[in-house]
Amino acid sequence: MTEQDGSGEEHRLRLRHLRLADYADVRHIMDQVYPDLGGAWTRKQFAAQINRFAEGQICIEDNGRVVAGAISMVVDYDRFGDRHKYNEITGNGYLTNHDPNGDVLYGVDIFVDPEYRGMRLGRRLYDARKELCRSLNLRAIVAGGRMPGYREHAAEMKPEEYIDLVKRRELYDPILSFQLANDFHVRRVITAYLPEDQQSRAYATLLQWDNIFYESERTPLIGGRKSMVRVGTVQWQMRRVTNFEDLMTNIEFFVDAMAGYNCDFILFPELFNAPLLAQFNQEDPAEAMRGLAQYTGEITDAMSRMAVSYNINIIAGSMPVYDDNALYNVAYLCRRDGTIDNHYKLHATPDERFYWGVQGGDALKAFDTDVGKIGILVCYDVEFPEACRLLADQGMQILFVPFWTDTKNAYLRVRRCAQARAIENECYVAITGSVGNLPRVENIEIQYAQAAVFSPSDFAFPHDGIVSESTPNTEMTLVVDLDMDKLKQLRAEGSVQNAKDRRLDLYRVHWLED
Repeated sequence: MTEQDGSGEEHRLRLRHLRLADYADVRHIMDQVYPDLGGAWTRKQFAAQINRFAEGQICIEDNGRVVAGAISMVVDYDRFGDRHKYNEITGNGYLTNHDPNGDVLYGVDIFVDPEYRGMRLGRRLYDARKELCRSLNLRAIVAGGRMPGYREHAAEMKPEEYIDLVKRRELYDPILSFQLANDFHVRRVITAYLPEDQQSRAYATLLQWDNIFYESERTPLIGGRKSMVRVGTVQWQMRRVTNFEDLMTNIEFFVDAMAGYNCDFILFPELFNAPLLAQFNQEDPAEAMRGLAQYTGEITDAMSRMAVSYNINIIAGSMPVYDDNALYNVAYLCRRDGTIDNHYKLHATPDERFYWGVQGGDALKAFDTDVGKIGILVCYDVEFPEACRLLADQGMQILFVPFWTDTKNAYLRVRRCAQARAIENECYVAITGSVGNLPRVENIEIQYAQAAVFSPSDFAFPHDGIVSESTPNTEMTLVVDLDMDKLKQLRAEGSVQNAKDRRLDLYRVHWLED
């Protein structure tokens, strides 16, 4: 990497591991940075650090000279706990407590040549430490942080008050402010951590950065969590069928095709079985829909068998269910292990209520699957943000929205709301509907749809939050891969963090009990 400072001098910065031959440069920097704390380590201490854990000793050189460095070690943190002292845990600088089988990367020191301050070299070293922590599968980085700015406020406030003001940016501390900006959080205040540190009045902050990709147990070779989930959607053509077998042939065709692409999920639209409505009296739409409900159990059973035989989880759009003199619109999840779950559409549209007498369901839950937690909301449901928020609170990562819309403005309501739910809840959202027409089928004659998969809007995702979308009003499929690790990273380190930053002290969403 080549940079220039304001004087026109050319820099050639390179990140690498420290070597014993770098000691003179390191000593020069530490003597300048720590004149009141004893200056640099001895050559023996420096050699011990490299010999015990070479991977953890990192530096940045400029034109061959070390200008910044970071010293780290791995520890079994339970051996020391939160009340440890600096010399105790670092073995007086010799890293005698380095444990290759430990669970935490301990930050011993970071130092930058005063001439290079303002070039954000410390941030590069912190990023390198984070990369090391992830590569070693350690659960966290922990460090004791000095508070040199506290000296000016020690007479008027306690350390905890000072830390709170620094967090709120009411005060600036040259070390603590930098650490907080690098995603560390303060676990507690340590007393007598470094007794000779008079600037901090011997107080220190115990800081931690959590590795969100840490796996406490080795991932099994078979049945482990998938980081990449493949979703297929069917933009379903409404066409007349002569009988039940014709409909099932069309359904199985798409299940077979999506399974051939190794999809984990296939999503069908709302009321995808509507072609069978043509068999019933169109002068009474409510009675026709109750007649269609007679097929729901048989279709669900058949799709459950397909889920098992084709090894794919099927979201069976939605179908009418007539139970105890009440008509519902119900989506089914047919898992590839043979189990079945359902979601009763919560919000019946005015049209559904008027023409068919559909009632809303009264339950909502996220569903466990072999590749993570999902949610299902049917069409109009997604226009109510509270429902999706409740699913997100249950750990939902992918929301599936089967819909039926007849006009573009109706479709855009569903689409815009689905995109908002992806951003608000830091999840993926897949939507699909039906296209074509069903002449002489009352209240469901025409369709408008465009299948799509949406993501949150941040740097790791498409800039417009659209993972993929189909051609409008054409029978087709959409197949997309969803990176679940990106969701985890977004929730911990995103530019904005909607879930984390919700003001639960002011408002929250609750499901009312009976």
